[in-house]
Amino acid sequence: MITQTSQSQATMTPHSALDMLKEGNARFVARKMSDRNLIEQVEQTATGQYPFATILSCIDSRVSAELVFDQGVGDIFSARVAGNIVNEDLLGSMEFACKLAGTKVIVVLGHTSCGAVKGACDGAQMGNLTALLAKINPAVQAVSEPSDPAERTSKNLDFVNEVAKTNVAMTIENIRKDSPVLKDMEDAGEIAIVGAMYDISNGEVHFY
Repeated sequence: MITQTSQSQATMTPHSALDMLKEGNARFVARKMSDRNLIEQVEQTATGQYPFATILSCIDSRVSAELVFDQGVGDIFSARVAGNIVNEDLLGSMEFACKLAGTKVIVVLGHTSCGAVKGACDGAQMGNLTALLAKINPAVQAVSEPSDPAERTSKNLDFVNEVAKTNVAMTIENIRKDSPVLKDMEDAGEIAIVGAMYDISNGEVHFY
């Protein structure tokens, strides 16, 4: 499979870019991933890159965006941080990816059984991780049920997964609030900003 070119990127829309990701995940789940010569794609992209999507996901080793969306070298920008939160550096990276490098969609990708979310639910503290988990805490507080403190821990996976989903939605809100560049592009129809959850038990990505 040939990697993205300036021509293919230019003809793509936010909707078609999102469709490509959905189709790629369907191939991944069906075990029918595209046949790619990755070294050939390395050679093809040596003088330039024209990715069509930017994925903000967790660092979890089970959630590699290139794999779960069945993409090759030069197809997507992959930004990874525990808990798929945003800060100034990540926002700047996404602004580069969309405004300067031409990607058509930003996907904030959370996942089930997220370790960072579990840590936030438990109020874990350790070095610099403490400050990172504090960025997830608003999502913990936003999930009102269950109300029993004993049920609002990492042992309750339904609670953890609901917090992870809420965290994706709040991350998208933060992108729009803290990046006028990306918000303006979205309002103009140049990009789409969407949320999704990856199920670590079966490989499926659910968009919402």
